[in-house]
Amino acid sequence: MTIRVLVAEDQSAVRAGLVLILRSAPDIEVVGEVEDGEAAVRLARELRPDLVLMDVQMPRLDGVSATRQVVTEGLADVLVLTTFDLDEYVFGALRAGAAGFLLKHTDAHDLLEAVRTVARGEGMIAPAVTRRLIAEFAGAARARTADPAVLDALTRREREVLACLGEGLSNAEIAGRLSMAEATVKTHVSRLLGKLELRSRVQAAVLAQELRL
Repeated sequence: MTIRVLVAEDQSAVRAGLVLILRSAPDIEVVGEVEDGEAAVRLARELRPDLVLMDVQMPRLDGVSATRQVVTEGLADVLVLTTFDLDEYVFGALRAGAAGFLLKHTDAHDLLEAVRTVARGEGMIAPAVTRRLIAEFAGAARARTADPAVLDALTRREREVLACLGEGLSNAEIAGRLSMAEATVKTHVSRLLGKLELRSRVQAAVLAQELRL
């Protein structure tokens, strides 16, 4: 199954490099490339890609606002490109529902694997860099501690899955730990996201850390 990707990056040299890498993979198709956030949203609506590779700092409409629109409208998953400054852009993208974060200097192999991981619906929460992002975001958000009562809507199994998400585990890792099928894990993740009104696994991971599960 081919993964259809839209690339949004304002630096032409960086964008060309990303496109070149993505097109080298037989299971990935670059359906479009844009240099600003407005164009990213417009093309996402038109092309309905599986994933948007989104830079956070772009002209006309920044990547955070573009991510929010793309996710809210259910147009595609968003994998954010960042220099990992952990600034308000990155935090904003997380709040907006980004499915994951990728460093701009990531090598070709890791870029392709990141795209595949997000396309599988797992989000980029396994790599150590993203665990650090989740931990730092959760720490910054500690002042507005989540209410444990939000867990009342979850079953015991869903709470266990949520705790695993907080550790940055993939579906396969959760399946191994909790002795269940990977497809069952995906079902639990989907249900808990809906019950908690969260947009992504990354947001669920942050909530799990805020609740100290």
